[in-house]
Amino acid sequence: MNNKKELSPEQSKDLLGVLKNRFEKHMNRHEEVKWAKVQEKLEENPEKLWSLDEMEITGGEPDVIGYDQKTGEYIFYDCSAESPKGRRSLCYDRAAWEARKEHKPENNVVDVAAEMGVELLTEDQYRELQQFGKFDTKTSSWVKTPAEIRKLGGAIFCDFRYGNIFMYHNGAESYYAARGFRGSLRV
Repeated sequence: MNNKKELSPEQSKDLLGVLKNRFEKHMNRHEEVKWAKVQEKLEENPEKLWSLDEMEITGGEPDVIGYDQKTGEYIFYDCSAESPKGRRSLCYDRAAWEARKEHKPENNVVDVAAEMGVELLTEDQYRELQQFGKFDTKTSSWVKTPAEIRKLGGAIFCDFRYGNIFMYHNGAESYYAARGFRGSLRV
């Protein structure tokens, strides 16, 4: 991961081009939103643009999925067809990672999301994402786990199979090559 939280002017221009192309290609995700307003917000918040770049380089294909009227923020979700490839094979959180005695994964979802400056999707947000297409038909994605489940040693993940969204549980220390996580970012 990049340690500086700001992109060079050239990197910013390139990323804005990628985001604009994706935005225009998937207008069903944000019919009432104008790209010029999104770009203006991004240019005013270089640390958010950096986070979007982290989402992009790890395979998340971030895109605008809405606008929060109350806060005036645009909402980005990872919209890659499958769980982002650069964020797979991670256990749920630091405690789960430390609990593993053998074959520890490289990192954990909660810490990686924090390093990227993004939030894990909640189960409700994951269900909202599925309104825009079929995501995770071959993979699965960890989602934000309620504290009461996490206290018992578990964590939850979701996927899309047989025309339905499924939520499952696993031990938080587990990790799989086909399970990553999806993030959200407000700008």
